[in-house]
Amino acid sequence: MDNKRSFRTLYDVQQLLKKFGTFVHLGKRLWDIELMSIELKNIYKNEMIDKQTFIDASMVLKAEHRKEEKKEEEHSSGR
Repeated sequence: MDNKRSFRTLYDVQQLLKKFGTFVHLGKRLWDIELMSIELKNIYKNEMIDKQTFIDASMVLKAEHRKEEKKEEEHSSGR
């Protein structure tokens, strides 16, 4: 895998997964992120991407997951 690729957004991670035939759309962004994380781990375990690519993409997914959790928390508390 190209180590020069940078991952800044969820879209970047989606494009990586798409290269391996993985398309995720469950209808809820938080669920999508969780499934993308599982798929990313499987791709890494099968040695289809290198460690740095896995780490970089995982960091984006974790950050996006935190954002979505915060959004849901704010929404449920009526803010």
